[in-house]
Amino acid sequence: MGCFNAARLPGYIDHTLLKPDATAREIEKLCAEARDHGFFAVCVNGAWVQAASRLLEGTSVKVVSVAGFPLGAVPAEAKCFETSLAVDKGAQEIDFVLNIGRLKEGDRRYLLDEIRAVVKAAGGRLVKAIIECCLLNRDEKILACLLAEEGGAHFVKTSTGFGKGGATSADVQLMRQTVGTKTGVKAAGGIRDARTALALIEAGATRLGTSAGVAILEGLNHFNNSIPGEKHEVLRSNPEDERP
Repeated sequence: MGCFNAARLPGYIDHTLLKPDATAREIEKLCAEARDHGFFAVCVNGAWVQAASRLLEGTSVKVVSVAGFPLGAVPAEAKCFETSLAVDKGAQEIDFVLNIGRLKEGDRRYLLDEIRAVVKAAGGRLVKAIIECCLLNRDEKILACLLAEEGGAHFVKTSTGFGKGGATSADVQLMRQTVGTKTGVKAAGGIRDARTALALIEAGATRLGTSAGVAILEGLNHFNNSIPGEKHEVLRSNPEDERP
């Protein structure tokens, strides 16, 4: 069993600001923190993609945007439009919310069509399907992961952070077991300290969505430089490097 070097933790983090009252000054702070701490990406609402892209130009930090967020209940065409617009503004990754009602009905065809349409609209950018685990039973979580994988999504993501619950190690383990090693698993929602972040990585997460990235790194002072149990490498943002 290998060891996870905690110094690699910044490369797992999508530094996130998705609250509706985010201001330009807060977006600037978010991007500066991501740049200074070496986070993998920032994740922002579509209205801030162009600003974040400009602020991070020339850095290695990616810009992630969202579609159908946070409910997933808009038509697939709307999610595709949001995706295309975000890409045009500079987004390099898209996190979109599945239609949860259709999932609970078991409407596989609708969901596959939706996922494939968003992946197509992303034009080769990496796509993460948010399945909102807190609203699903075990079988529905498995189905969502299988459909996301079949539809061409590059990641499955636990939560929006706006539901009644966030990421848990149990959900991450189930998602990892379902999709295997070729699809990423992003844990998001309620990740506020280093202990939680490291536990989710040990469970199988290859990306963490959190607004507390700086606090998490500061919390590493309470840990040794490594923990046992790393099983997966961080998935980078070129889909051609990640798909079979």
